[in-house]
Amino acid sequence: MTITPTTPTVDQAWRTALAGRTRPPRPSALSTSLTFAWRALLKLKHVPEQLIDVIGLPVIFTLGFTYLFGGALAGSPRAYLNFLLPGTLVMTVVLVTTFSGVTLNTGITTGVFDRFRSLPIWRPAPIVGALLGDVGRYLLASALVIALGLVLGYRPDGGVVGVLAAVALLLGFAFALSWVWTTLGLVLRTPSAVNNLSLLVLFPLTLASNIFVDPETMPGWLQGFIDVNLVTHVVTAARGLMAGTATAAQVGWVLVASALLTAVFAPLTMRLYRDKP
Repeated sequence: MTITPTTPTVDQAWRTALAGRTRPPRPSALSTSLTFAWRALLKLKHVPEQLIDVIGLPVIFTLGFTYLFGGALAGSPRAYLNFLLPGTLVMTVVLVTTFSGVTLNTGITTGVFDRFRSLPIWRPAPIVGALLGDVGRYLLASALVIALGLVLGYRPDGGVVGVLAAVALLLGFAFALSWVWTTLGLVLRTPSAVNNLSLLVLFPLTLASNIFVDPETMPGWLQGFIDVNLVTHVVTAARGLMAGTATAAQVGWVLVASALLTAVFAPLTMRLYRDKP
């Protein structure tokens, strides 16, 4: 009597192969977020055109405003640079934050985030990781502004420590502000709409501030707006840190504002992301 060997089915083969192996642990929230942050940085490597604003804005703002207004407002471009550079540093990074909302909206409209939401990972990881990756863009923009300022003759009285503290404070504020644009990215329908509305909000905030001139020369009603402007307080703190004259109240105000922005818009972003059809 001949016994014909039976061939295991594909399903049985898979079960046999998996039965003897330990299932890998679920990735943590931190590791998943860092993976998506690395993904965001790799996108810059493969699509370097995304760095046009990061490289172009520091050069345009620092060179342009220094030589356009320096002689008229401070007597010389170099004298004006000592007042202006912390302001252009803040203005550059704040404007670059709009990229966060645009890329999120692009990922939503192209369906990439539908795939992310189906993965067994921490749900906020794709957005948190993308924002962490964007911090690299902010750091590059900051480095370009400071390097260009040093070439033009800027010498901060606060030294290296003051400059690093100002950049760290600005990066924290930029990360918090990015949550505002991710909220818009989930509400508006197209990337261009997110970009246009973001710039429409930011330009009045940056222009009606203490970036370019002392607000004391402005009308009273405008001074009232400038006094409550978030950008004004960030510039004041950054300018004080770089000059070595910052107070705890100035820095604390920015930290509190950053925490409030994150506390309000991060949960709102995640709720919209969760309910997105």
